[in-house]
Amino acid sequence: MTQLRVLVTGATGYIGGRLAPRLLEAGYQVRVLARSPEKLTDVPWAAGVEVARGDLSDPQSLSAAFTDVEVVYYLVHSMGGPDEFEKAERISAENVAEAAHAAGVGRIVYLGGLHPDSADLSPHLRSRTAVGKILTESGIPTMVLQAGVVIGSGSASFEMIRHLTNRLPVMITPRWVNNKIQPIAVRDVLYYLVAAAEASLPRSRAYDIGGPDVIRYGEMMQIYAEIAGLRQRRILVLPVLTPKLAGLWIGLVTPIPRSLGRALIESLHNDAVVVEHDIDDVIPPPPEGLTSYRDAVRLALRRIDNGEVETNWASASPVGAPSDPLPSDPDWAGEVVYTDERSKECDADAPTLWSVVESIGGENGWYSFPLAWSMRGWLDRIAGGVGLNRGRRNPNQLNTGDPLDFWRVEHIERGRLLRLRAEMRAPGGAWLEWRVCAIDPDASRLEQRAIFFPKGLAGRLYWYSILPFHGIIFRGMMENITGTAARLNHTVQRG
Repeated sequence: MTQLRVLVTGATGYIGGRLAPRLLEAGYQVRVLARSPEKLTDVPWAAGVEVARGDLSDPQSLSAAFTDVEVVYYLVHSMGGPDEFEKAERISAENVAEAAHAAGVGRIVYLGGLHPDSADLSPHLRSRTAVGKILTESGIPTMVLQAGVVIGSGSASFEMIRHLTNRLPVMITPRWVNNKIQPIAVRDVLYYLVAAAEASLPRSRAYDIGGPDVIRYGEMMQIYAEIAGLRQRRILVLPVLTPKLAGLWIGLVTPIPRSLGRALIESLHNDAVVVEHDIDDVIPPPPEGLTSYRDAVRLALRRIDNGEVETNWASASPVGAPSDPLPSDPDWAGEVVYTDERSKECDADAPTLWSVVESIGGENGWYSFPLAWSMRGWLDRIAGGVGLNRGRRNPNQLNTGDPLDFWRVEHIERGRLLRLRAEMRAPGGAWLEWRVCAIDPDASRLEQRAIFFPKGLAGRLYWYSILPFHGIIFRGMMENITGTAARLNHTVQRG
């Protein structure tokens, strides 16, 4: 068994979070790089990897992480980033190349985007191509794998297809719906990435990878509808529907933020088909063959139905999302902070009460004033935020770093403490926290705290503008969580 040491950047993201455990299974020594290592505390494979703190935009933070590493996986992208993301990605790629040179890294593996060579590329595909060029020209042996639409439970591309098709029997789409696409199952992407660590690499270059099917994007939605048991969808093509307008529409209809939706749509402006099969000379296809689009959809839906989504598109924090920890208690460093604190005893044992707390959000809802939560979610979507549609990865269990509607799990002590940090658009930082305390074997107490750290006058005005609703929202949440736990406990006792 080889003991090759590999470094995975982007380990909190969709692909990186799935690649790390598969590299462990292949026998590699795995180190992962994360800006916020605490997000990896609860992943099942955490004990098997070495976690290094670092930021690709900060070259000084990379030195230790790249030391004694033979292969570096570059899996960081800024799909939903601000207008200057191309410059930021170029700087990150240059920093990686310099750190790899200084550490004597033997190989870089980069996952880029499938694209035609002569086409006018979208900003995001153009940026990915530029990153690949920086790495292949760095002097370090580099393998660039170029994939198109990735199909898997929780991938941004699949979630866009799933929600558009589920919710809209009639769809208005841009002309890209008739472009040819060669989708690839996420399991096949991971197969190629794992094999790339030791595959023969005659020279630094890019390789196209794709699944066995070449189909039009509109067909992808119709095939999804068939497999999901839906009626065939009517698709109306409007040439005047720009990527900006389409991105706004996708942002309202699907969980995908409009910035990410626009980036995905712009990337579909041209055909995305494998034009050469040179990858077969260095990495043979999987022994069982490449996964068809139909099978990839079936596998993705089965995992969603079984609550087995390993990672999803929202696993990585959105660009610009707050990342500072909760301001320290008790004096908050002399700053203004607003809180709403409540507690209530519950006629249920602590484990039962905790199970209700941990299942909050997503399809389970927020246990108070659903209309208010929906309105806040829609306002956030209109403002360009993530809204409530992100849902949750698993219906019953949360891990540190998990997205949860427009919150993210900042800290969890299973059975005792859950703290969420807001990723909604707001003039300040917001947290929501619950503590479960056992009173005796048949009773417990729930302590609930909402925290807001305002930024300037706008933050103070925001807090006081929603203050009249706190009694309804937070009191109702406390009452309904404890009430649900008591009913569950009563049902179990009767059973």
